[in-house]
Amino acid sequence: MAARRLILLFVLLGVLFSGWFFWRGRSSLGASGKTPRATVTKQPVNFSSRTFDPNNPPPEMPSLGTGEEAECDSNFLSDANVAGQTQKTDATHAFVTITRINVTLQLNVTIWAPANATPHVIEHEEGHRQIAEYYYQTADQLAERIADEYVSEVVEISGTDLEAESNKALQKIATEITDEYNKQLNPGPTQLLYDSITDHGRNEVVVKDAVASAIKNVAAESPRPAATPGN
Repeated sequence: MAARRLILLFVLLGVLFSGWFFWRGRSSLGASGKTPRATVTKQPVNFSSRTFDPNNPPPEMPSLGTGEEAECDSNFLSDANVAGQTQKTDATHAFVTITRINVTLQLNVTIWAPANATPHVIEHEEGHRQIAEYYYQTADQLAERIADEYVSEVVEISGTDLEAESNKALQKIATEITDEYNKQLNPGPTQLLYDSITDHGRNEVVVKDAVASAIKNVAAESPRPAATPGN
């Protein structure tokens, strides 16, 4: 994960450095009366299609399963930036209040197929792509719901270097947010069911029907929020 540039902000009794996981603060929360919300930026889907030589696949290509001719590689990325303010109680103890959380989401999808792949093989991999993009459609709502639970949370820290301890606390929360996002998003069962329905593209099941069936059946076992029109 790339480091962010530090941004210097003056706040009441101290300064807050906000970046990837860097923070320093000595002021208390403002009295606006409004509960702060997490912000989520969802980048557009980054899609690419690549061909390969089955006898000499490139090293960056994921391994093919037994009997598979092509692969749809879907990468869901999440990047959490957490900032907070502190209130010292003494030289080695303080409380850190989470004041801001920014989460950036990305989905990278690559379809790998040999140059001589049949339209049926490509169509099957496009089904995997559709499932990934279906889950990404409401990923920002999921990330916001998870991150919102941490905004205004107060964490007690202690140690001889309170700045270092606050950085650790903020990093821990950022990691928890991204881990929970990945856990709840979880498109894996739907992708597996789709492969089961289509026999990895070897039968004649209509792809759009297989995609719809896989999504519906997995959702029935583990309901997800419905997609919001326009998202």
